[in-house]
Amino acid sequence: MTTETKARTGEDVSPAAEMGEALCGFLDEFKGFRAEITTRFQQQEDKMTMIERKSLTQARPQLAGQTDMHAPHRKAFDAYLRSGDDDGLRGLDLEGKALNTAVTAEGGYLVDPQTSETIRSVLNSTASIRAIANVVAVEATSFDVLVDHTELGHGWASETGSVAETDTPQIDRIAIPLHELSALPKASQRLLDDSAFDVEGWLAARIADRFSRAEAAAFVSGDGVDKPRGFLSRPAVDNDVWTWGNLGYVPTGIDADLGGPDPIVDLVYALGAEYRANATFVMNSRTAGVVRKLKDVDGRFLWSDGLAAGEPARLMGYPVLIAEDMPEIASGADAIAFGDFRAGYTVAERPDLRILRDPFSAKPHVLFYATKRVGGDVSDFKAIKLLRFAVA
Repeated sequence: MTTETKARTGEDVSPAAEMGEALCGFLDEFKGFRAEITTRFQQQEDKMTMIERKSLTQARPQLAGQTDMHAPHRKAFDAYLRSGDDDGLRGLDLEGKALNTAVTAEGGYLVDPQTSETIRSVLNSTASIRAIANVVAVEATSFDVLVDHTELGHGWASETGSVAETDTPQIDRIAIPLHELSALPKASQRLLDDSAFDVEGWLAARIADRFSRAEAAAFVSGDGVDKPRGFLSRPAVDNDVWTWGNLGYVPTGIDADLGGPDPIVDLVYALGAEYRANATFVMNSRTAGVVRKLKDVDGRFLWSDGLAAGEPARLMGYPVLIAEDMPEIASGADAIAFGDFRAGYTVAERPDLRILRDPFSAKPHVLFYATKRVGGDVSDFKAIKLLRFAVA
């Protein structure tokens, strides 16, 4: 008789048999529990995957919309550059401005924001006074700088004493007119018809190159006639007799020669302490080649190269800007400038850049007449000092 039969008839079952039956039942229940848990985990994973896919699908249109915010302007501008089709630009409204991109009295169409930003970033990174000056964007035809160049009156008084009236400061207004800066790059129509040719990138590079060269020269030595007024075009007097409206200079004591490190030290401390913290040396490459050979009495070079990539060289601890439009070392030349140019020189510009396409004047080439308005002038005569290579 089998064990099962004995169990059914009420006969005794051995402990080993009972243990075996219990283990078999436990294993069956465990397998069922394991299968149930596995099923639930799989269902949960499927739900999470579905939720993630829905989230990504819903997010994609929003991200694409943000990326292509200026796509209509850029597409219309590309069509205008390649074929002269300006229908898209004429019907395009600019956000934030009470005008559209149609031809105005100034002529031309507004460049799309991406191309304009590319040109602006190149201008800001070039070796020009713009890189260290105060740059402001204006919508008018000029920019006024209000400068208080007098000492503010003050006095001491006790708690119960009367307060004496102090002097009233004098405010000077310096007007910086904006002038039209233009560039005229050209390309063949065959090149423009090539869809692989990046016309926006090419145009941005050419315009930025022309603009940067013109600005660099004007900010240093421009005469203010139809161009910005450079800081070297302002009258300069000996720093010992300096007055407002002039730049102060420190003579080297030797005609057309530096003579040693002492004039550099004198130039640094001729500038007020409030300006020295943010001051920069400005000179051209030839002058820099002479200055970097200078040593102090202990044989240490006054010049030190930048320790990290992109960091400017330093002279006596102050950064050096190499501006090739600065004059050469010569008799009576102001070949080195030192000062806080962010306080001392202001560049005012209109943010919009305009392009006018001309397919007729230089056939078979197409001319692109690019214009912008920019101005510049000294805004604080105390903030910039010059080193003059002269006896006095």
